[in-house]
Amino acid sequence: MFGWEFPPHISGGLGTACKGIVDALGVRGDTSTIFVVPKVFGNENAQNTVFTGADQYVEKHKEILNRHVRVLMPKDYNPELTKFDSQAEHLIYVETASFLHPYMQPLQIERILLKKHINPEKVFVNPTGHLVTIDKGKPRPIKFSPSELRTDSKQPKFEFTGRYTPELLTETGMFARVGAQIAEQHNFNVIHAHDWLTYEAGIAAKESTGKPLVVHVHATEYDRCGENVNPQVFNIEQHGMEQADAVITVSNLTRDTVIDKYGIDPDKVFTIYNGVDFKPDRKKYKKPEGEKLVTFLGRVTYQKGPRYFIEAAYKVLQHSKNVRFVMAGGGDMLNEMIISAARLGISDRFHFTDFLNHDEVRHLLAVSDIYVMPSVSEPFGIAPLEAVRSNVPVIISKQSGVAEVLKHAFKVDYWDSDSIADAIHALIKYPSLSQYFIKNAREEVKRLKWDISARQIAEVYNIVCNKKKSEP
Repeated sequence: MFGWEFPPHISGGLGTACKGIVDALGVRGDTSTIFVVPKVFGNENAQNTVFTGADQYVEKHKEILNRHVRVLMPKDYNPELTKFDSQAEHLIYVETASFLHPYMQPLQIERILLKKHINPEKVFVNPTGHLVTIDKGKPRPIKFSPSELRTDSKQPKFEFTGRYTPELLTETGMFARVGAQIAEQHNFNVIHAHDWLTYEAGIAAKESTGKPLVVHVHATEYDRCGENVNPQVFNIEQHGMEQADAVITVSNLTRDTVIDKYGIDPDKVFTIYNGVDFKPDRKKYKKPEGEKLVTFLGRVTYQKGPRYFIEAAYKVLQHSKNVRFVMAGGGDMLNEMIISAARLGISDRFHFTDFLNHDEVRHLLAVSDIYVMPSVSEPFGIAPLEAVRSNVPVIISKQSGVAEVLKHAFKVDYWDSDSIADAIHALIKYPSLSQYFIKNAREEVKRLKWDISARQIAEVYNIVCNKKKSEP
């Protein structure tokens, strides 16, 4: 199983979901997992699971640092042999262990080719996305070494970070190469890759071992960026889904996106909802007296709709002064939101925490009175379930997968800050209404167990393995 993060080293819900899945699979007793991440920190733990870090294999397998160059071209390229255009203005992503930034201008590649005595006019992109030249009438793959791709005088050593850095595409490409090496050294039945960051590793492992591949879609580029998708990430996502023997989506909302936007065969797409760890937090936290606390918890990015939370807070504070608001999380819009709160004159009632760890999140939810998730697009949304577990009523956007399973919640359009403000007012003014939502939502959440998700995932494993056995 390939993942990018795992508790306690997480940046979001992906790690939480991976932990819930592998723990529940381990409890079953008939499934053991080899969980591969870019970097192992040593304190990862899950039942019946062995953790392997790609960082441990770089020194052992230096030969992977000199592979054929693979280029991810725009989708409008002809799938037949396409001539390499050195004058094109678009960027080309060079998927290799380059040590450096993964983007190069075609002119840079042309210069390298000339140094290798290869005429750029005789270079093509083959159907598998590799650069080839015609040698004696036959296509010959072109190799690039790290030293040839390096453009500075330093020779830094490549290191896996397991983070979300500007060098992310380089790291995911390296992860794929090392992932294939790891897969060849273990005995297993099925490959399971979580989100686009690991799809390439899953494909590489499938190509090197012949084992069936299941990709797990926790979010798509459309969720993160709306219609303004990054074409390179989209291509990786689509390629992963196309090469997979089965695709698991975390909601029907996401399933529709996978089918409609990525053109994936509906027959191989399965919706399996996330679960929630419902173990009670036995710590006692003291709530502020005389004031209500309304919480936003998540990455402060476009996808999560922080702007609409700020707007709703302003409207609530025009009528209620005994309310405080918390925006918990970090992200590219954090500074913008701080400035927005200041411009609206509500900074004295607003708190920004930046990223919180697991214990801090539990503490915050325990002292919160209302949880708000105004996501523009949310494939599922584990945080509202954690809020319910903490006896907090929730307000969620209709544009979320969790809205499919959580009936006792205020559901609003993400952009409707008036409705969000009205829901906050209602929960503050009528305690009995708040208790009604808490009581009934808790019963719903108790039915969302990771062992149910694990059983359904195991059924998908059986489907792809049996299909593989029946192939001629």
